Amino acid sequence: MEYRPKGVCTRNITFDVVEGKVCNVKFTDGCAGNTQGVARLIEGMDIDDAISRLSGIKCGYKSTSCPDQLAKALIQYKEEEASK
Repeated sequence: MEYRPKGVCTRNITFDVVEGKVCNVKFTDGCAGNTQGVARLIEGMDIDDAISRLSGIKCGYKSTSCPDQLAKALIQYKEEEASK
């Protein structure tokens, strides 16, 4: 899936979900160390666990962050899958 985040430095997030597990997360731009760390930490994690852990994280004064935007992308993915 491809997701265009809002309110963060990252311009694009892509990922796959295989058997309910998040994998192949890639961030375009943003804080490279942080985004790579997030991507590696959630590799193979259950989608609901990833959403729970990442939702609501803020970046400085912003009301969102790259991890929070990834959680929003995962939620959108689940909603799209449920509507199929």
